[in-house]
Amino acid sequence: MSWLDKVNWTDGLVPVIAQELSTGTVLMFAFMNREALALTVETGHAVYWSRSRQKLWRKGEESGHVQKVHEIRLDCDEDVILMTVEQMGGIACHTGRHDCFFQKLENGDWLIDKPVLKNPEDIYKHE
Repeated sequence: MSWLDKVNWTDGLVPVIAQELSTGTVLMFAFMNREALALTVETGHAVYWSRSRQKLWRKGEESGHVQKVHEIRLDCDEDVILMTVEQMGGIACHTGRHDCFFQKLENGDWLIDKPVLKNPEDIYKHE
């Protein structure tokens, strides 16, 4: 049995949490399929499955903000992966922020409490 077979895949995907090695901050949440997880292990850099684009998404392929993977853990139900990563360039979110969790519920409203570090238009190529 392959180590990939131990993962409880749901419709071919597994949820993945990317946590920053140096701070413990949860940077983002995404999904992987078997190929993405295998490539992540093989290359040492995070590769996800983009549900919206229906293709592999090599984190940082366009922005340069790659995630160097230090550790991969499987939860007790074997259906969620936690990756400890080094976030290159300090930006994990496509909005140009350090992490994707920049909205906080406060008094019934979602407040943005983290700054944009770099304008997304300066990060991504638009066709």
